[in-house]
Amino acid sequence: MNVLDDLGFIFADALAEVISKVSGISLNNSVLEHDGAADEMIGVMNLNGKSGGTFFVSAREADMRTLCSHMIGVPLHEVTKEDIGDTLCEFVNMTAGNAKLRLSSASYSFMLTVPFIISGGNLAIHTKKKKHITARVLSDGKISLKVKFIHSAA
Repeated sequence: MNVLDDLGFIFADALAEVISKVSGISLNNSVLEHDGAADEMIGVMNLNGKSGGTFFVSAREADMRTLCSHMIGVPLHEVTKEDIGDTLCEFVNMTAGNAKLRLSSASYSFMLTVPFIISGGNLAIHTKKKKHITARVLSDGKISLKVKFIHSAA
């Protein structure tokens, strides 16, 4: 397994597992072919170490509201923006921990940092050239989240 090429899959699969466990919603993991409409929320965590990078989860606020409602067990109309932000941060944190555990035997190690959220209208992720980006999408046809892992190209 070429770990660098499979990071998008590993992180997306870890996120799908986290979401399924905490919300009961199953999302399919596939290659992100086209990064269409810009999202409104991006959860970010830097992974520091010899082979670190940056891990992103981006979503529309409505999709995060639905996931948050299922996770905390309250009706959609009672979910606050703070609840949504906390949920996305927790998804990023739990996913990175899950992926770190999965990668422990592949000599790809990193230290986790504090996750944070960027929110607003039409958010997109742009990087300098010569960076390797692996991108996946998790979706059930209604809810969709994008997972990206960015690291320096070898």
